Amino acid sequence: MSRWISIAACEDCPPGASLEAVAEDRIIAVFNVGGEYYALDGVCPHQGGPLGEGTLQGCVVTCPWHGWQFDVRDGQQTFAPTVKQPVFPTRVRDGQIEIALDSVE
Repeated sequence: MSRWISIAACEDCPPGASLEAVAEDRIIAVFNVGGEYYALDGVCPHQGGPLGEGTLQGCVVTCPWHGWQFDVRDGQQTFAPTVKQPVFPTRVRDGQIEIALDSVE
């Protein structure tokens, strides 16, 4: 059974926006793509850039440090098929975005 953790209010992440949150000891990047929420490990695997502070265009986030790009829906890096960022299941409850922290994909 998944352990769901509230990480942000829905109003803090409107459509087209992203944010950075901390869940226990992990930095999480949260994205709102057309009303659907997605969550990735927030630390870029390249050199530790903050993905939650990146630019979101459609379903692709660009790391603000060196331009690495990831599809926020599945964590796949856009130009290297062997690189995939960990993804967390999300849900909304009572106006809060929650992630299943123990169900990283």
